[in-house]
Amino acid sequence: MENRNVQMEVCANSVHSALMAQQGGAVRVELCASLTEGGTTPSYGEIAAAKKHLDIEVYPIIRPRGGDFLYSELEFEIMKTDIISCRDLKCEGVVTGILTANGNVDKKRCAELIELAGSMKVAFHRAFDMTKDMAQALEDLIELGFVRVLTSGGKASADDGSDQLKTLNTQAASRISIMPGAGINLDNIRGIIQKTGATEFHASARRNTVSQMQFRNTALQMGGPADEYSGSMTDPGLVKKLLELANHTK
Repeated sequence: MENRNVQMEVCANSVHSALMAQQGGAVRVELCASLTEGGTTPSYGEIAAAKKHLDIEVYPIIRPRGGDFLYSELEFEIMKTDIISCRDLKCEGVVTGILTANGNVDKKRCAELIELAGSMKVAFHRAFDMTKDMAQALEDLIELGFVRVLTSGGKASADDGSDQLKTLNTQAASRISIMPGAGINLDNIRGIIQKTGATEFHASARRNTVSQMQFRNTALQMGGPADEYSGSMTDPGLVKKLLELANHTK
């Protein structure tokens, strides 16, 4: 068995999930709302609470809505305001991503966000997987100063995209961290780390939860894919198991 030093970032859907991630051994959380949409910017209150209660790094996602990564001027203004809020709350970093209509990294707008972030580090999320040329996009991110990129290698899962992730990791040559994410679980984490050479990975490591409500009106649904009496939360035991597998490869 080979011992590695692979670190884990948890995609946390709440401060409670973030605390569970910390308990399990994660070094950082990507704090998100609306994971069913791929993650959107959490509230100011959620970010403030995370910074108050967590000892590990907090990187809120700066994404004003679900859907594509081509943003209007109004949406871009919102993103800038959210970055200022994160900076004021002394977050360690933020995660964001903007593309142009033709599928390139929007270098001009991304540069503005990085400058606005000040001393915060900035990572690029899976908008990268929607670019038309990942090799060029990676060079753009390196030039801009992003510290890492979350990617599945342009596929539905990191497992499916492991060949491309390996290629990207070779291209990056330690100039930026290639962080595999999407569909990572106990069955595939070891293979993904072995094949790609990644030194960090991203997963939500969630388990289903059941509401403690005693009275339940089941005649309607407020919205979303699930009912109001079920949810999910990061499982610290699952975080720990994923880290153990990632760090002890054959």
